Formats: sequence, C-alpha cells, structure tokens
Amino acid sequence: MSRLIPPAATLLQASADYLEHELLPTLAGYHRFQTRITVNVLRTLQRELELGPARDAAEHSRLVALLGHEGSLPALEAELAAAIAEGRIALDAPELTAHLRHSLRDALAIDNPKWAAPATPPPEP
Repeated sequence: MSRLIPPAATLLQASADYLEHELLPTLAGYHRFQTRITVNVLRTLQRELELGPARDAAEHSRLVALLGHEGSLPALEAELAAAIAEGRIALDAPELTAHLRHSLRDALAIDNPKWAAPATPPPEP
C-alpha cells in the first residue's frame, strides 16, 4: 500500500523551505529572528531523521569494537563513560580518540553541517 502522506523528512524540508523562502523575506525584527530559529530547528530535525539511524549504527559498532561486547547503545555509552572516569580506558588511547572524533563529526553533520565539512588539506611542500 502506498503512503498517504510524504515521509516526515520531506514534510520538514517543505515547511522549512516555505518559511525560509516565502515568509522570511516578508518579516523584520523579532519575527524574522524567531522564524530563522524555527527554520534552523526544522532543518536540524530533518537531518536527524535522515542521518540519525546511520549515525547510531556506526556509533554502536565502534563501541562494540572498543568495549569488546554487544549491548544497547545507551548501555555502551554509559559503560564507556564509566571506563573513562575510572581510568580503565586511557584518555589518549588511539581507539578512544578515533571513536570520539567520529562521534563528533557525525553529531556536527546533524547539528551544523558547515562545521562538519572536511578541512582543506594543507598545501604540498
């Protein structure tokens, strides 16, 4: 059976597009500012719906490799936090650093994609 309504990410994109391209240009001051915030919230929600499941799956895989066993994502996150706090995983452990970098990059891709863009490599000497 076909869907009767578009996916949530599509509805969010359409709403944000309307606010940004149709309504925002007609506003000034406080209402312009509040509408800009609303557009940003809708775009963040859209990215969360589109990227969140893959982000969670990738984080889960990294945590399983780091901790050495399966578990739910929240349980593995809590275990990692406890292991760091108790000194069972060194702060400078390369596998921890790699996990944290990937997690931060994935979070930024949702929260603010401009910050998550890959850095321009330095010029060759």
